Amino acid sequence: MGEMQITPQDIAEGESLDFTEHTEHWNTYKLSDGTLLKVRIVLTGVKRLKKYNPDGEPIYIIQSQNIVRAVDVPTDIKMKPKPPTTPTH
Repeated sequence: MGEMQITPQDIAEGESLDFTEHTEHWNTYKLSDGTLLKVRIVLTGVKRLKKYNPDGEPIYIIQSQNIVRAVDVPTDIKMKPKPPTTPTH
């Protein structure tokens, strides 16, 4: 069974939907250098296409932004802060 292709025309003909935030969770990842990375996806737009999965559910295309925060960064891998470049009067 072949993979379904979505064309630019499919996207153009899709219906833009309004949405409200229900929940947005942070995913956390422990990196091999000891840093804890927190990642969250934030939905910025959504369209329902006029195409359907084999089980009959409509296909949605989303626009999103990834929010990434590094926390608990080990001090031995941090760079020293640079001095400010804003001129003072």
